[in-house]
Amino acid sequence: MAVTINCDMGEGFGLYHMGDDAGMMPMIDIANVACGFHASDFNHMRKTVRMAKAHGVRVGAHPSLPDLQGFGRREMKMGREEMANCLIYQIGALCGFLRAEGMELNHIKPHGSLFGMAARQEEIAHAVCDAADIFGVPILGMVGTLHETIYPARGHRLVAEYYGDLDYRPDGTLIVTREHEAKDPSEMAARVLRAIEKREGTATDGSHFPTRCESVCIHSDTPNALEIAAAVRAAIAPHSDRKE
Repeated sequence: MAVTINCDMGEGFGLYHMGDDAGMMPMIDIANVACGFHASDFNHMRKTVRMAKAHGVRVGAHPSLPDLQGFGRREMKMGREEMANCLIYQIGALCGFLRAEGMELNHIKPHGSLFGMAARQEEIAHAVCDAADIFGVPILGMVGTLHETIYPARGHRLVAEYYGDLDYRPDGTLIVTREHEAKDPSEMAARVLRAIEKREGTATDGSHFPTRCESVCIHSDTPNALEIAAAVRAAIAPHSDRKE
């Protein structure tokens, strides 16, 4: 399987903008478009879908906890059915804009704290699957978590994701920050390449942990996202089917 680069996009709201989506779009393969609950609105969603179409980028849904104030990076207590309904609502909205542009939903990638909750809490992982049952697309997630055990057990293809602009703890868990910091592009590219070729992630103490990488995530709100994306794009070229 060719390795892709994915990016969380369309995360502005009204007159507020976040990240350089226009600059990132030519460098990525798949876009995770915010669906209105942690960021975005109907105008940003359609604009992002149109931009992706113009660049031949496939679009997936990036649904969140209903936490616009906290950008979806604060945990909430929600039961399985309520969470599934929350996701169906958001994904369905994006599907409307995709249909308007003659595109199909490519994948689902839970955002922020929801992503982490699904990695640790069975009820939430099943809620993600309950929503995915309806749309029938792969789910982006992390190996070594409930993503890897529950999603495939429910009949959904897991696209193993590795983060190209965040840090990991020695046990392989992701360090999710409220605001992302700039990272050294060459170092991030080297970590990504190691994750692909040696199936080893790099932790903050320099140690390594087992992982798998089918898609590399680079956040559009990382301060030097464009530089990181360019370095990663060059590093993974032998593992990509992208036509430059």
